[in-house]
Order: sequence, then structure tokens, then C-alpha cells
Amino acid sequence: MATWTNSRLAVVVDGDTSHPLTPIDSFSPTFSLNTEVVHSIEATHIGWIANPDSFTFSLTVKAIGGAAARLTQLALEGTEFSIGLYKQAGSADEWDFSNLVLTKCLITSASPSNATVSGAPIATFSGISRHAGINNDTISRPTFTA
Repeated sequence: MATWTNSRLAVVVDGDTSHPLTPIDSFSPTFSLNTEVVHSIEATHIGWIANPDSFTFSLTVKAIGGAAARLTQLALEGTEFSIGLYKQAGSADEWDFSNLVLTKCLITSASPSNATVSGAPIATFSGISRHAGINNDTISRPTFTA
């Protein structure tokens, strides 16, 4: 039986991985590693110019409890945070990476949904990351604070 459901993406503030801010319901990262080919009078494609990497994301959390409010507070204060994948200690290695992290993240826009009768409202946050990294170290499942 698959145990991948024991893994969650989470928002971490101030590097406190043992107490992440909130689990993430959906996550859509976008990576852009821009390069431009250089040509000369004598030949084409003689090299390239690498532009800075660009990392953006969109994440959705349930707008219940304090998670959406804490993320809104991070956005308004301009506080940087990290996004990581955490798997439960002792679960099988069903993910390629035990910890995939976007660090130095900032929220650039927020969009709460309407309240519905059948289910919790959600809040969608979009933002940028100044750094992406991958770590294969095992991390135990944290206790969420919100």
C-alpha cells in the first residue's frame, strides 16, 4: 500500500522545519532558466548568455484556521519563507526527493475564494523564490502550528 500520502508540502518560516506554518493543498512551481544564443559575423551559435534563473509558484491552502491569515501576514510584512516536502519518518522511499525546497520566497499576490456550503474556502497565494535547492536528507514529519 502506498504511503506517499504521509508526505506533505509545507511552508516554513525562519528555517523552523520542526514547526512549519501550514501544509499546502496544491502547489504549482514554474522554473525559467533563461539563456540567449550568441552569434557573430563569422559564425552562428558561437556561445550563449545565461540570464538569472527565475522561480515562481502558486500555492493553495484551506482558508480555515490560521494558515491563510499567517500567509497574508507574511505577504504584508514582506517576510521570506521556504517551501519544502516532508515525508513521515519510516515511510517507504516513494518520492524522488525527500526534501525539495524553494527558499527565500516572497508572496506577491493573494486570492481568497468565496465561501461555499459544501467545503472549506481556499486561499491562493502567488509568489517568487530567490533560490531553489534539493536535499535528499531524511526529515521527520513535523507538527503543524496552524
